[in-house]
Amino acid sequence: MTQPLFGPRIKAMRESRKLTQEELARHFGFKDRQTISAIETGERRLSAEELLQAAQVFGTTLDDFTDPFVLVGDEGRFSWRQTNVVSERLMAFERGAGRWIATFRTIAPQVGHPAPLLRRTLPLSSKSTFEDASAAGERFAADFALGDVPARRLAEVMERDFGILVLMVDAIDGVSGAACRLPELDAVLINRREPEGRRNFDLAHELFHVLTWQAMPPHHSEEAGETSKSHVERLANSFASAVLMPRAIVESFGDWAGMDVGAIATKLNRMADALAVTASALRWRLADIKIIPQGVARQVPEAAIRNNGRTGAAREAPPPFSRTFLEVMARAQEEGHLSTRRAASLLGITLDDLPELYQAHGIDATMDL
Repeated sequence: MTQPLFGPRIKAMRESRKLTQEELARHFGFKDRQTISAIETGERRLSAEELLQAAQVFGTTLDDFTDPFVLVGDEGRFSWRQTNVVSERLMAFERGAGRWIATFRTIAPQVGHPAPLLRRTLPLSSKSTFEDASAAGERFAADFALGDVPARRLAEVMERDFGILVLMVDAIDGVSGAACRLPELDAVLINRREPEGRRNFDLAHELFHVLTWQAMPPHHSEEAGETSKSHVERLANSFASAVLMPRAIVESFGDWAGMDVGAIATKLNRMADALAVTASALRWRLADIKIIPQGVARQVPEAAIRNNGRTGAAREAPPPFSRTFLEVMARAQEEGHLSTRRAASLLGITLDDLPELYQAHGIDATMDL
């Protein structure tokens, strides 16, 4: 058992249950809150008997205090984009997702993977305008040289320049993605089974939440399909649209004047494919920056631009997780921090699937059991 886990875990459980240090001290039979404070900061160790008592007080198991590969209480705060997912299913999936993030948090320092020194933020607040958010997205795309197809490099920049863990995951039906904040790590999860354009928009949307978490903490769950979104969610959409579809790039598509609705739909589908976004998102981006009139944008039939005009099979999904994540896993195996069996268990796959997963990301890994 690892003593350094106990204090933060007790604090996380106490805060998630909205208990004060005084109230928890009474549960333990301590005379004052200073003892709880000392436990939470690691200044005072817990005895085995007190650890058992803590499990009884919080109604949990000893694993919740000792297992480094789980997120407990408020150790990790999630913000989900979902549609019609009942709370119980979402929380069950969150526990599994928390295990992937906790795994990276635990083993990355063991193999020398550098943690970000600073957390970057956007100079925006809940009082910012949509124009402010759009301008921030434009600047982000330019400052980090996302190129002519920003969607292609966004995840790489997030992981390399921001230290944000980006994971492509097999999410439950209705979940598009999530942002997650830990004291020492930010993460974004994206449903890899979504169409490419939606994946990319969700990635940019969740990036906004990561970069504005302190100023505008997102709700635990947001309905992705709501027609009337909160102001913060609409700011996130404005930022994401500008990151993926900067004005200079979409203006290079040429003149749209004089085109009938059918021709506009065809061009939207072609240009959206080129930018790896959805034709619907491109349509509203063009309307927002007044390249096409709002009225014309509304006239384009949804059926004509759904799946960017394709009626056949969807494009192949990206491999699960990310190269950065799996490189850390592979190094942990090679250096003896994880067995192959333990690695497969943490990822929720079989031993036979693990080599294929590494290979999909171009990683050579030792497969000792």
